[in-house]
Amino acid sequence: MFGNDRTGMRRVFTEAWRKQQQGEAMDPLETLIADIVRQHPEYHELLQDPERALERDFSPDGGETNPFLHLGMHISLQEQVGTDRPAGITLLYRRLVMKTGDPHQAEHRMMECLGRMLWEAQRAGRMPDEAAYLACVRRLVEG
Repeated sequence: MFGNDRTGMRRVFTEAWRKQQQGEAMDPLETLIADIVRQHPEYHELLQDPERALERDFSPDGGETNPFLHLGMHISLQEQVGTDRPAGITLLYRRLVMKTGDPHQAEHRMMECLGRMLWEAQRAGRMPDEAAYLACVRRLVEG
């Protein structure tokens, strides 16, 4: 699903949402995407206009959140929790869910750590630091 083709990646999201809205059969990944999109009503209008969604640039300098990045991070977090990679993330996630009382809110908090880890790795030209990531999520749980 993920690669370097921005339009193709975005189309996976818009198509999954279209299928969900039309009641069409979906594969497991499309179902996961549609479930995540359903939790983000602020993105529904954009995703219902695929041509606009596929071409639009989102400027962090202008305070805009890229909905495709945000939704993709939810997918990444759910995959991490489902596979316990990095080791220990599932337990930390469960503890954070207990603390926040909401799985979706827990994922949003974890995104800060995930985003920071990825940004630092990209900036330094190295592999992501899983230990630093786990330490960041641990601080969310304990703080």
